[in-house]
Amino acid sequence: MKKLRVGIVGCGGIAIGKHLPALKNIDEVEMVAFCDIIEEKAQKAAKEYGTEDAKVYTDYKELIADKTIDVVHVLTPNKEHSFITVDSLHAGKHVMCEKPMAKTYIEAKEMVDAAKETGKILTVGYQNRCSPASLYAKEMVDAGELGEIYYAKAHAVRRRAVPTWGVFLNEDEQGGGPLIDIGTHALDMTLWEMDNYKPKMVVGTVYKKLGDQTNTANAWGDWDPKEFTVEDSAFGFITMENGATITLEASWALNTLDVGEAMTTLCGTKGGIDMLDGGTKLRFNTVKHNKQVTETPDLSAGGVAFYDGKKMSNSDMECRNFYDAILKGTELRVKPEQAVVVTRILEAIYESAKTGKPVYFND
Repeated sequence: MKKLRVGIVGCGGIAIGKHLPALKNIDEVEMVAFCDIIEEKAQKAAKEYGTEDAKVYTDYKELIADKTIDVVHVLTPNKEHSFITVDSLHAGKHVMCEKPMAKTYIEAKEMVDAAKETGKILTVGYQNRCSPASLYAKEMVDAGELGEIYYAKAHAVRRRAVPTWGVFLNEDEQGGGPLIDIGTHALDMTLWEMDNYKPKMVVGTVYKKLGDQTNTANAWGDWDPKEFTVEDSAFGFITMENGATITLEASWALNTLDVGEAMTTLCGTKGGIDMLDGGTKLRFNTVKHNKQVTETPDLSAGGVAFYDGKKMSNSDMECRNFYDAILKGTELRVKPEQAVVVTRILEAIYESAKTGKPVYFND
């Protein structure tokens, strides 16, 4: 069977730490092209993960001009997600774009439109949907065990873990701080669990209260206050068309002990779910025989995914799903029409924080 030829645009931390190791486990693909504005990064990635004749580029347009390339992974800073994805789709490539989908709703919608126009498959890197806790919760929700979910919390809070490498602190490159970085994961998971993508109104607050401090005890070393141009925490209050409420909390630096990310809390008419320890554990609460009951499923028992005998991480499962959609026509776990709603809500939180007014959605 002819292997799918894959091109990588962006060879930084998210490529090396997530996508390239996952791609290496997909037997049906070969990585044949690597692009980064820093040529040495592309060369290093090509040497470690590419075919013997893998090509290296500093201009993504040269990479996507190669008609033999079938798939492109867009792993750049957020600012470049939209136009590289759109150009790649129109060049006849399927695209995996790292989260968040884009900096703005308009850019994200352009990506969705391009996928529809070209008929190519587009997905976004929300691998936390693939965690054992998330998948188990989804099964419970879909089985109706929670009833009507009318309140949820998307939780992405760090006490002191500001990423001090790359361009994470650069508002122009990223579009924001923890809200668009880790809050996007928690919100995506929450909307997916609820299967609710119709927001009505958003109120948001954004703070930069700790970004100017020094001697911070940060997990990855002190940040440079002069380079800290994004928020250090953000909070959103979201009401949906069906009356449901979602609260979103995201921080890189917050004086709290209530920490954890990639987690959601779901409250329904029959029961509730909350995630613990970074989404690795789950609790289900309900009432049985007129008694309050809390159940903690053992997610380690049969909770580890395998494919052809290989143990799969969340990122492996995400990658496998994308390529199965291309090769077998199976359903995408993360659809671009869902991811665009995440971006729209995040943008509304930033807008509300800036104007001090609610943002209403009219469609």
